[in-house]
Amino acid sequence: MSTPRISFEFFPPQSIEACFRLWDTLGKLAPLSPEFVSVTYGAGGTTRDLTHDAVKTIHANYGVAVAAHLTCVNATREETLAIADSYAEAGVTEIVALRGDPPKGAGKFTPHPEGFASSVELVEALAKTGKFHLRVGAYPDPHPEAENLDACVEFLKRKVDAGANSAITQFFFEADTFFRFRDACADAGITAPIIPGILPVNNWTRVRRFASACGAHIPAWVDEAYEKAIRDDRETLLSTALCTELCTDLIEGGVEDLHFYTLNTPELTRDICAALGVTPKQALAQVA
Repeated sequence: MSTPRISFEFFPPQSIEACFRLWDTLGKLAPLSPEFVSVTYGAGGTTRDLTHDAVKTIHANYGVAVAAHLTCVNATREETLAIADSYAEAGVTEIVALRGDPPKGAGKFTPHPEGFASSVELVEALAKTGKFHLRVGAYPDPHPEAENLDACVEFLKRKVDAGANSAITQFFFEADTFFRFRDACADAGITAPIIPGILPVNNWTRVRRFASACGAHIPAWVDEAYEKAIRDDRETLLSTALCTELCTDLIEGGVEDLHFYTLNTPELTRDICAALGVTPKQALAQVA
């Protein structure tokens, strides 16, 4: 089995304690030499400044490529493109361009009157600048607002046609879910790389809630396995085994890149990477 290329997602810290947790997570995962790391944007754009600060700090101090999440929520086109320009000026040239979730309690996404109405519009505007490598989201299980999987494939094609260079999928629980989506994208003429998003399960109750919110299908056997593992105090052991098996199945099916949603907790992700043959390759610079 070949060793995969890896990347990691983090979320920006909102407290001093969370800052230490993020830097500790980076300290443990950056030596694995990821292709890039990404930093998320909170629902409704609530962490815009925190994301900006975290991206610049990681870029300046950790020796890894950083992809900044950028959304269409609660901002004008001018404001959004100004944020992108500030990243380019700081040497950050990768962006994960997303529509973004509405603010909590707002329900349905409503575009800013002077903002981008969709991720397709955002990608198109960013691509025209010629400054960025653009990554977008993809959904192996249908997005909650999509009619079906075909609609998700077609929307991804629109984003790629608008200038997206690659896509990162929402998490899923079975390799066949990704393979079906990959095949459907190929049939639709999508040639951009599609990187599977992997979520190591640190807390099944929380992940189950995430899955429900984003439309990720939970197979009955997974739910039953976690019920038994939690009862027997073996949740971490099960998570390591299942996630390693999922990644192995993907690699054997031709996948060369894996993107891990770390939730700013490094241990499980690091253990899974080790099981896949990904080991530390570099010394890590310290935050100034």
